[in-house]
Amino acid sequence: MASTVTTEPSESSAAPSRPGYGQLLRTRGAWTFLLPGFAARQPFAMLTISIVLLVQHTTGSYGAAGAAAAVTGVSMALFAPYSGRLADRYGQRAVLVPGVLVHTLSGLALTALALAHAPLWALFAAAVPTGASVPQVGPMVRARWGAQLQDSPLMSTAAAFESVTDELTFVFGPLLATALCTTVAPAAGLVTEAALTLAGGLLFAARKSTQPQVTGAGHARVRHTSALRVPGVRVLVVAFLGIGSVFGGMQVSLAAFTESIGEPGLNGVLYGTFAAGNMLSGIVCGALAWKAAPHRRLVVGYAALALTASALWTSHSVLVLAGLGLLVGMCIAPALITGYTLVEGLVPAGARTEAFTWLTGAVALGQAAAVTVAGQLEDRLWGGAGFLVPMAGTVLALVTLLALRSRLVTRPRNRTVARGVGHRVPVTVD
Repeated sequence: MASTVTTEPSESSAAPSRPGYGQLLRTRGAWTFLLPGFAARQPFAMLTISIVLLVQHTTGSYGAAGAAAAVTGVSMALFAPYSGRLADRYGQRAVLVPGVLVHTLSGLALTALALAHAPLWALFAAAVPTGASVPQVGPMVRARWGAQLQDSPLMSTAAAFESVTDELTFVFGPLLATALCTTVAPAAGLVTEAALTLAGGLLFAARKSTQPQVTGAGHARVRHTSALRVPGVRVLVVAFLGIGSVFGGMQVSLAAFTESIGEPGLNGVLYGTFAAGNMLSGIVCGALAWKAAPHRRLVVGYAALALTASALWTSHSVLVLAGLGLLVGMCIAPALITGYTLVEGLVPAGARTEAFTWLTGAVALGQAAAVTVAGQLEDRLWGGAGFLVPMAGTVLALVTLLALRSRLVTRPRNRTVARGVGHRVPVTVD
């Protein structure tokens, strides 16, 4: 005979069924990590485009520029999950402070080597520590939301808010980097990125009161278990690789397109339009009370992303490209938000920062592969051939999602379980 066992609800369970951004931003302590977190993540949106524009200026090759940016992205993707695991174990401050120092020094070294027309292998050598030390501020902010909200319905709103914040940086970041590189000096974007990383990262690290509680010695098993062991996380990694292919493919292809029409300054405008679409749809997603299950929303949203990304290579005018970029951006936000929301139900709290960094690293790895391939296509084939990369990346990821979507479903077991930090729900017990 079955009976229903309900554990004590937390304070946040009294939240209304349609929580909004206003209620989210009134969360105690939120502003103490949001403002420095925004400043610290701003350079992330500047890094790839700054490297592409600087190296292309000094070498004259989009292929070389894409390869240098790709090494940075691959390095970040490989080291980001380890950084997240260390943050879960020892605290965010312990990881951030040395990380921002290494990133600043290596970014400046990469800039100096590029300006000195150093060989490509030397640029690669500097790009490795530059990427490996990129501060994972976005995942750390998401982990702080989890620690503050626990089982609150505001978690999905927080995921949407973070997606909007990320895309706001991708509106301003490329515009700022492009303006600096084209009107001040080719190296100005990367130098500014390094300075902002240092200042913003140290400010964020100083906010210790809101960081998640580190796992103690009694949680050794959780502490040493990788979030990648969760099957759903592996599926999400593939999906985020496809999203990264959109970011990377568009960055190189838009730069090549605007260069070919003699209007390099439009690069930041077109990429900003793409990011603005992402940001606007993220705002809408966070304001809605969804009835469909998250894994179903992800499949539907990703299908729309693959469809719109597949049309990019057909555009031959600024207006058409801007319109398609806007639509692609509008399709990315729902996929990102839903993916991060699924992590809350799939991954134990002690491994959540690591899980977020796996997804962030997957975007970086997809972006790295995309800038490399798109750069080669732009150099060797026709102008606009690089837009084939977002199409291929999203279609392959969509096929994987369709085949493995059942792994994204969180199924209650015959016991009371905790979903996320302090998230207890009523379940049926035999």
